[in-house]
Amino acid sequence: MLKLDIDPKLKTRARTAAARIAGSFAWLFDDYSSLAIERTVLRLMGIDGALEDGKPLPNVVVDHLQAKNALLRGAAIPVANAMLSRGLNAQEVAEAVGRGELDLSELPEAPPEQLYKVLDKLSTQMLARIRGQREKRDKLFAEYGPRRVPAIYVIVATGNIYEDAVQAKAAATEGADIIAVIRSTAQSLLDFVPYGATTVGFGGTFATQENFRIMRAALDEVSEQQKRYISLTNYASGLCMPEIAAMGAMERLDLMLNDAMYGILFRDINPKRTLLDQYFSRMVNAYAGIEIQTGEDNYLTTSDAIEKAYTVTASQLLNEQFALLSGVKPEKMGLGHAYEIDPEQENSFSYELAHALLTKELFPDSPVKYMPPTKFASGNIFKTHLMDAMFNFVGQLTHQGVQLLGMMTEAIHTPHLADRSLAIENAQYIFKAVKDLGDNLALAPNSFVNRRAGEVLREAVEFLEMVAEDGLFKAMERGEFADIKRPENGGKGLEGVFRKDAQYFNPFLEKMKQELGL
Repeated sequence: MLKLDIDPKLKTRARTAAARIAGSFAWLFDDYSSLAIERTVLRLMGIDGALEDGKPLPNVVVDHLQAKNALLRGAAIPVANAMLSRGLNAQEVAEAVGRGELDLSELPEAPPEQLYKVLDKLSTQMLARIRGQREKRDKLFAEYGPRRVPAIYVIVATGNIYEDAVQAKAAATEGADIIAVIRSTAQSLLDFVPYGATTVGFGGTFATQENFRIMRAALDEVSEQQKRYISLTNYASGLCMPEIAAMGAMERLDLMLNDAMYGILFRDINPKRTLLDQYFSRMVNAYAGIEIQTGEDNYLTTSDAIEKAYTVTASQLLNEQFALLSGVKPEKMGLGHAYEIDPEQENSFSYELAHALLTKELFPDSPVKYMPPTKFASGNIFKTHLMDAMFNFVGQLTHQGVQLLGMMTEAIHTPHLADRSLAIENAQYIFKAVKDLGDNLALAPNSFVNRRAGEVLREAVEFLEMVAEDGLFKAMERGEFADIKRPENGGKGLEGVFRKDAQYFNPFLEKMKQELGL
């Protein structure tokens, strides 16, 4: 593979600073929980469904406990106590609370050993289900063969899950390896997960457990036809980050958009809420064998891709360290970056090559996710198609793990099936034409590409060391990331963060940490 000549001391300094930043949040991960984490615990205990007005039962129970000042020890113990007291299962407890027939704060307390026994049984059952889905995925990959590198990743986004399934199967038949179902606009700002199959969405389709099940079944069907395992991805982000991770784990999603800081910077979600939720959500993904994908490409939508390239590298290193704290292995970290330099910039291709090689140099074991040129796509579909071809060229030359294909009409309208077909044809041609080219090329030590990669890494190191010294929250408040200012106690969802009391218990957190070696 084409290799950079990078100072190893810079790599060490970069990771040391990133680890120092991520490690400074032990107080948050150890001592706090959130409404979303407690709703996730209830879902993992088997609670599902919604009231007639659409409010999900996990929200009903957690809101009830919060209103009764009974949430500080977590949602698991009060529900287990009600199960013992009333002889009900977890779902029946939630339904009784929803009907207003049960106050969880007024029941006599069962002995702790009985409560822990109930929770041990429920957590063992659910973790076995998730482990079974992980093992099924592994079995199918063993049967059909490993994923191609770069994997061809395409998007469906009709708003209707049944139409999404049709389009996804068509894309897989054309040659796609990964299907991403884009979420409906602003779902990340909903503090609940809609229930059931959905047929209406704006700019995408709602992420729900039933929609996950429908799409997984469709892709399993086409996988069998194609004799290739077709992977499914969605978004474990926003105010319901851990809940969506849990639903994906239950329904065998394979990849999840799951960034440590995306919600803070680009959705104005409170920093403490986001970091706390990503910690638990990534642990669920790690246990389920789900590949996380990060969103560094978003930095380049608000900042110049040359001037602020170092912020992408810095974010990748931070995402890596936060993921390691949750038990995610490097081979399951789809760290992100993008081909977003102005095509009118002289030597734009050389800049892009340097940035792509730097990412692969820093994260050789990770299935890096490479995003296409969208910022400078235009109504000139021929130029956009050519830019996508250049992007595909870099992706194959540098052995990116996942190639999210650009569509020539995306600056004009939501791409049609034919547009997606042409994008896949473009990628397949390029990937085949330059398959082994990187094995036959070498960079001159003082080449532009080497010098540029070294420059970006040095800037990232200096930036991370400054953030490690000042603190991540202070750096965000100053707008150091993506030129967007986010105060520690601002944004959406802060009211959903609470300090655990001494009796707090989350059976899934404890078991997953143990099994993941944390």
